[in-house]
Amino acid sequence: MAAREIVPGVFAVGAIDWDRRIFDELIPLPDGTTYNSYLVQGSEKTALIDTVDPAKTAELVANLEALGVEKIDYVIANHAEQDHSGSIPAMLERFDGAKVVTNQKCRDFLIDLLHVPEDQFVVINDGETLDLGGKTLEFIIAPWVHWPETMLTYLPEDRILFPCDLFGSHYATSSLYVPDEGAVYESAKRYYAEIMMPFRSSIKGHLEKLASREIDLIAPSHGPVYNRPAFILDAYRDWTSDAVTNTVVLPYVSMHGSTLAMVEHFVDALMKRGVEVQPFNLTKTDIGELAKALVDAATVVIGAPTLIFGPHPQAVYAMYLANLLRPKTRYATVIGSYGWGGKTVDTTVKMLDRLKVEFLDPVYIKGHPKEEDFAALDRLADEIAKKHKEAGILPS
Repeated sequence: MAAREIVPGVFAVGAIDWDRRIFDELIPLPDGTTYNSYLVQGSEKTALIDTVDPAKTAELVANLEALGVEKIDYVIANHAEQDHSGSIPAMLERFDGAKVVTNQKCRDFLIDLLHVPEDQFVVINDGETLDLGGKTLEFIIAPWVHWPETMLTYLPEDRILFPCDLFGSHYATSSLYVPDEGAVYESAKRYYAEIMMPFRSSIKGHLEKLASREIDLIAPSHGPVYNRPAFILDAYRDWTSDAVTNTVVLPYVSMHGSTLAMVEHFVDALMKRGVEVQPFNLTKTDIGELAKALVDAATVVIGAPTLIFGPHPQAVYAMYLANLLRPKTRYATVIGSYGWGGKTVDTTVKMLDRLKVEFLDPVYIKGHPKEEDFAALDRLADEIAKKHKEAGILPS
């Protein structure tokens, strides 16, 4: 990615990773990603805000060379995860005398992860500032976005927020600014779902903290820069609120067709009652799309056959994911079939113990569904529709 000026004295110098297709050996990246790094040049000092993934260090160096940068005084580390911090050792080696500016907790992480020497740090506290000469960096400690050591950096003179992972999107684009709000919204929502959603309460507090600041640009460490900050701020206020939608998310797996027959009937039953439903066949599903669907769905129904004594491992994976991400879902249950025994229903309830949900009566049957089983699924659809109406999300 070529170095580009955002405002006078502030440049985007990071890298685009067009071909990366998985993150943390877990999260699919259908649109690639970027590792954004920002150079801020004051009249007296120069700071680099975050770096790039180690695989892209050469691109960062090339961008700094293209700008003729001969000295960096400070490397600001908003977050210790290596896709942002991984090039810090290379920057310290290249720019003699540069110091890493971060908070105490992030300092400790960087020592552990990258073996940065202790004497190369400047440790700051919440609200402290760094004067570069005509440009001031203010540091906002923001734990659990999405690690415990994260912080944000604010440039008041240009009203730019550098929030590192917060507000980001795994979206590779040659555009400096958001090129398509619809596409970036979906990417940012998926990104929020995959890494930010478990920390919804913390993020709500950080949004309130930011409300007092004038922000003209938001420059995250993944994805394009927001030149209309209200777009992403409003989206985050919605995602972190307690509001849910008239939607059932239905991750399922079926071995011999019994659970599939139940799922197909149940999907139709919900549709007839005006309830939106998103089924996900877990043998084919992009797990990031499932995570995104969980952001604001009112209800989660797990479709799982019993394998030996418990739920099918694909369903276990989906339940573990939901329990880990802790969406604001209000209702949950399980449907499926068994052959000769097992404790799939009990296991499901236990596996979703971190969700603050009301468990509805499951429909769990022996063998292939019969007429009375389909009738039980209809009653469950009635119950879900009733719950959604009582919550004010399904019109009467």
